[in-house]
Amino acid sequence: MNEINLPIDLLRAFVTVIDLGGHTRAAEVLNRSQPAVSLQMKRLEDLLEKKLMVFEGRLLKLTEDGEALAVYARQLLRLNDEAVAKLLTRHVQGTLRIGLPTDFAVAFLQEAISAFIRERHLVDVEIVCGLSRDILDRLHRNELDIAVGLLGAEANPYLVRAWEEQPIWAGSRVNDVRRVQPVPLAAHPEGCEYRRRMFAALRSAGRAWRVAYTNPEIGGLQKAVSVGLGVTALTRKTLLPDMVVLTAEDGFPPLETIRIGLFYKHALLTAAGLQLVNCLIESLDDAAGPASR
Repeated sequence: MNEINLPIDLLRAFVTVIDLGGHTRAAEVLNRSQPAVSLQMKRLEDLLEKKLMVFEGRLLKLTEDGEALAVYARQLLRLNDEAVAKLLTRHVQGTLRIGLPTDFAVAFLQEAISAFIRERHLVDVEIVCGLSRDILDRLHRNELDIAVGLLGAEANPYLVRAWEEQPIWAGSRVNDVRRVQPVPLAAHPEGCEYRRRMFAALRSAGRAWRVAYTNPEIGGLQKAVSVGLGVTALTRKTLLPDMVVLTAEDGFPPLETIRIGLFYKHALLTAAGLQLVNCLIESLDDAAGPASR
């Protein structure tokens, strides 16, 4: 069997074209001519015998094969650049803008970021929390350097790693509302993947519901559930001692699995960003366990 080696320069050009939205801007960053970058893309497609990207008008879109390769390409580039930085002992500095979702347990991620900051005094970190949809929109607009968010059905070309999480139903331990009809829900605003999953699960069970409490912050939902204003869907990492897990026996069917992704634009990522990405990947792998991939 003839092994195929993927040249790093071709993968870097491929990811840079994706991140910057076209061959011309990628050529400027890579210090190459536009025809040279186009030739690199053709060499990569010829090597893999796959069409990787197409243009619809002036909009670049990845094919299914291109989306699959992009994930691997980002991982290979990250490892390559990490090795180079370590061997050359480069010092890192600057400002990093990070987006974290309120609809996922982020305490352990904040701990990882805090540890990163303590070890690298020359790096300033700005953290923005919000709904995953809004966080990823800001990454697309280059308002963030790194983002963690829940994966929806749509493709995202900046995805580098994904993990699975099984949401659970949670109710108050002291103020039981599990038998109240319609079911009172505590939820994030419209657009939250947890909210959508709660609606779908109750609909499949034939149970009526109403949104009794809305808050964009996880702390607000936790408080509302604890005092019995409603039930909600969350992760086990955000389950508080004064909450109980609700199951199918209580009338709450299993919720659809959540997929969490780490996103960034490699072409725009600094050395500091690369180091932080590695720290976040370690934290997410530890939290997700064997379900990560």
